[in-house]
Amino acid sequence: MAGIRRKARIVALQTLFEIDSVGHPVDEVLAHTLEETPLNEEGIRFARNLVYGVLDHLDEIDHLIQLAAPTWPLRQMSGIDKNILRLAIFEILYNEGKTPAKAAINEAVELAKLFGSDNSSRFVNGVLGTVVNQTQHDSSQEQAEHVEPQP
Repeated sequence: MAGIRRKARIVALQTLFEIDSVGHPVDEVLAHTLEETPLNEEGIRFARNLVYGVLDHLDEIDHLIQLAAPTWPLRQMSGIDKNILRLAIFEILYNEGKTPAKAAINEAVELAKLFGSDNSSRFVNGVLGTVVNQTQHDSSQEQAEHVEPQP
């Protein structure tokens, strides 16, 4: 199962990268990418979920990336690194039946090693760690504000 999910993440990454780089229509890019990297039905569903999920939450995800890496404007960030971050943040925060943060970060680091520059894996790991820590901190503060006082 992990092999299928990794291949699906690669398909999603390649699709998102092309859409981000040249603006081709998502359905065409995904179909073309799936022709080059065939997946079983489970893999296709997972890849589609990732691609459309990232695109549905793109503004929120990009905002989180900017908060976590304020010295790296998105337009100056490597397209591969940016889309790996988008995939992982979607999986951690927005995907139904969320992928555990540690697993999503590990997968993102592996993608960065495969497709990114020499520093990509450290960059991706650092940004994702910051996003996870910040969202956990925000979530725990929200919960603390909603605790009813004890009589």
